[in-house]
Amino acid sequence: MSRPHRRLVSTCVGTVTAGLLATGAALAAPEKDESRTGSDIAMGAYLDYGPSGVARIPFLSHWLGGKEIRVGHTYLPGDRWSNIEGTDFLEDWATWRRAEKDRMFVLNVPMQERNEGRIPDQQVARLIRAGADGDFDGHFKKLAERLVSLGVPDTVVVLGWEMNGTTYTHRCGPDPERWKAYWKRIVTAMRSVPGQEFRFDFAPNRGTDAIGWTKCYPGDDVVDIIGMDSYDQGPGATFDDQVSQPYGLQQHVDFAKAHGKRISYPEWGLFRRGDNPEYVRRMLQWIEQQKPIYHTITDYCPHGVWQCKQNPRSSRVFRDALAAKPNPLPTPVIPTPVIPTPVIPTPVIPTPVVPTPAVPTPQLPTPQVPSPAVPSPEVPPVVPSPVVPSPVVPSPVVPSPEAPSPFPEPSPLVPSPIAPSPEAPSPVAPSPEAPSPIAPSPEAPSPIAPSPEAPSPVAPSPVAPSPEAPVVVPLPQSPSPSPSPAVPLPEAPSPAPVPAPVTPPVAPKPPAAPKEWCVPINFGEWLSKLVGKQSVCVKIDLGEDSNWWPF
Repeated sequence: MSRPHRRLVSTCVGTVTAGLLATGAALAAPEKDESRTGSDIAMGAYLDYGPSGVARIPFLSHWLGGKEIRVGHTYLPGDRWSNIEGTDFLEDWATWRRAEKDRMFVLNVPMQERNEGRIPDQQVARLIRAGADGDFDGHFKKLAERLVSLGVPDTVVVLGWEMNGTTYTHRCGPDPERWKAYWKRIVTAMRSVPGQEFRFDFAPNRGTDAIGWTKCYPGDDVVDIIGMDSYDQGPGATFDDQVSQPYGLQQHVDFAKAHGKRISYPEWGLFRRGDNPEYVRRMLQWIEQQKPIYHTITDYCPHGVWQCKQNPRSSRVFRDALAAKPNPLPTPVIPTPVIPTPVIPTPVIPTPVVPTPAVPTPQLPTPQVPSPAVPSPEVPPVVPSPVVPSPVVPSPVVPSPEAPSPFPEPSPLVPSPIAPSPEAPSPVAPSPEAPSPIAPSPEAPSPIAPSPEAPSPVAPSPVAPSPEAPVVVPLPQSPSPSPSPAVPLPEAPSPAPVPAPVTPPVAPKPPAAPKEWCVPINFGEWLSKLVGKQSVCVKIDLGEDSNWWPF
């Protein structure tokens, strides 16, 4: 590109510029937005080559809504070798570069003095040969030493830019092969300086121009970045033409990819077609798509969009596309209230444990019928129940005063069928139903002589007597004043009949009819209620012709 003026040497301009850097630039700089929005590709603009260019960077950032300007871009004056070796304003750019680690300083370096002097091709060819022979190596070594000393050893050096055109003295067309050799000598001289980290950017003009730019490519060993300057001008009527034309945007991308290099766009902007927002829009889209290492728009008229007021529509497109967007307030995420499904617990109805009623089996008491026991002095006899012994009827023995009676004399004594308890029982009076025996005459009462040796057998009665009160059948009492017979306690193991008292024999009066004796049996209160009142009767029939009566 052409420059409308030369480098200013006035110290007043330098003083004013320094003042702007120290005051106005600092005051106008917006607060840094740590969260960058939009594309994060390093972006900048050429605002001016001297200190004023540095001072305008904060204002451009403010115009873009605080967007960070990461690339500082300037040019060394190509009027004479002393300025190519490094001018005083490099200090200002170095200071800006060192302020942030992610900033990039891009410096366009001419390869010849009188770079815009419109030198004819024949003279240019001689200069190229001189450079290839090493005549100018010292100038570039001094430049490298100056940059390293300023603390910017990583400067991107755009060496001999737009070499495929006709504008600059450092063009390639007059002698491409020697030109490439000259490029290599410059890179070698600068890389020889200790501490350098330079990256060299090979940046032709888009299109064929005077020569196809690939013919000027010096080699991968001396090129780090392959850039391209592209303005809105021919060749090509539309942006698509600029992409597809020979040596156009697409071939540039493909060539860099083939050589394993990153791309850049050191210069781009409006030109022949005036205010063309479509070009700006498409170029920004292309940049975003290709992801260059950096891009810088040339911002002065007729190319620019911020300092040049004749391109308002393009200015709006540029600003809208690159302006930092305020961080949108995050849409509050209102969580959908999770209404828990009420868990209705299933009522646990305990199965009622109905205790099985313990119905006691009625214990019907077995009636304890005590068996009458016949006690003995040593072993009381056990009378089994329900066998009740019948009353013992002794055979009556009738004693005779002179001679024994021819008939056995029955004894009216009916012994009790139940043996007395160990205690002496009280004699029970005979039942009134029992007939009274006929009393013998007072002159000759007949004695009753029971046989002590042979007791009568005991006949069992079908009804058990009560064990509580044994019944004793006493002998019939005579009118004699003799005492009542006493019942002796049995001493033998088996019950023995009670002997009747001995009375003097008397002549009995013959009975007129048969005689019967009944003895009541007491079974006790409980058994008597069941069987009723019972009695044992003994009937003796001696006949009417018998003249013998024992009593």
